[in-house]
Amino acid sequence: MNILITGATGKVGRRLIAHLKADARFRNASLRALCHNRTIEGVDVVKGTIADRACAREATKDVTHVVHLATCKETPDDVMDVAVKGLFWLLEEFRLSKAAQQFILIGGDAAVGHFFYDHGAPVTEATPHMAYPGCYALSKVLEEVMLQQFHIQHGINTCCLRAPWIMEKDDFKYSLSFGDDVFGGPAWKNLVPPDDARRYFETGTVPLLLDAHGRPLKRNFVHVDDFVEAIALAIGNATTKGKLYNVCMNEPVDYGEVARHLKQNYGLPSVEIPSQYHSNWMDNAAAKYALGWQAVYDLAKLIDSAWTYSRSANDPRKIWYPG
Repeated sequence: MNILITGATGKVGRRLIAHLKADARFRNASLRALCHNRTIEGVDVVKGTIADRACAREATKDVTHVVHLATCKETPDDVMDVAVKGLFWLLEEFRLSKAAQQFILIGGDAAVGHFFYDHGAPVTEATPHMAYPGCYALSKVLEEVMLQQFHIQHGINTCCLRAPWIMEKDDFKYSLSFGDDVFGGPAWKNLVPPDDARRYFETGTVPLLLDAHGRPLKRNFVHVDDFVEAIALAIGNATTKGKLYNVCMNEPVDYGEVARHLKQNYGLPSVEIPSQYHSNWMDNAAAKYALGWQAVYDLAKLIDSAWTYSRSANDPRKIWYPG
């Protein structure tokens, strides 16, 4: 087994490589990473960009399995080259390779609009694509459709694992910050008056996000450890051919429950933040059934692991992608 990992130096890629190296199921597997400029210890590295067909050809040479993690966020100048053209070249070279066995795409709930739309039912693998405004969500739709069509057109063994927002370390804590150190969105400080934002930041106040109906918003998350385990279970799994799986926590994060947990266990106040977003619930039953996968992280574990995490001096917080 020779596995190519794109986006190997990102949050999921780094953890996946460590997981595969430690997993007895992949004892004899060779790992290759496609990187722009970085190197990874103990991994064969091809440097370049997947937007270049020659690079995609070199990266996929003799590869049996691909885990495609590389993506762009709200970067219009790059997103079509990387997300669409890059995926196309990878799939083209993969389908022409005699060694090719399985191509796994890491998708995202942006393809179904996550909290931008009221789905009116649990979000399953059959929920229609619904990109929210911006180039990132559109690219995730195009990626999933392209992967499916390559499976239909050429019969190649494809699988898509669709993730919501992926958390690690203290990410979730900083996703609730009213300061400049906020991780991801919304940017809470922009939703309240500046003086209030400063006070909330100083007192550790957390946002209790309300949905369009005035109820605490429910939004889907997954911890990187759970997601990496799902990837590992999908690699070489014969039941996944041509399939799409939602990989997420068993229940969405309820911002009201977050506020209660943080008040009860950490003494932190909260403030209601109205929005026009919609609560949603991703259904992960198919991943459980097909992969034998289970989410380890529930709401309490997600919160507590973030609030008790202590970063070392050589582990600064990073923005892994712009947007």
